[in-house]
Amino acid sequence: MVMDPVIYMQIEIAHLYMLTYGLTLDDFLELDEKYDILTFIAEGYDPFHLMGNAGILLEVKDYISQGITTC
Repeated sequence: MVMDPVIYMQIEIAHLYMLTYGLTLDDFLELDEKYDILTFIAEGYDPFHLMGNAGILLEVKDYISQGITTC
């Protein structure tokens, strides 16, 4: 079985984001519901896959700090 690389990146970055910012899964899912983080990662996959995880985490942090919500 081969995992879709976009889904793999979403899982990896979500996990690292939770570890970095001390969030529970419920906390992250709440943020994702508000900011659609997983879609942001999927849509940014092409440039993100060329970055390291630290760079992607910074992009996600910047995206959230812009306050763009899906609600």
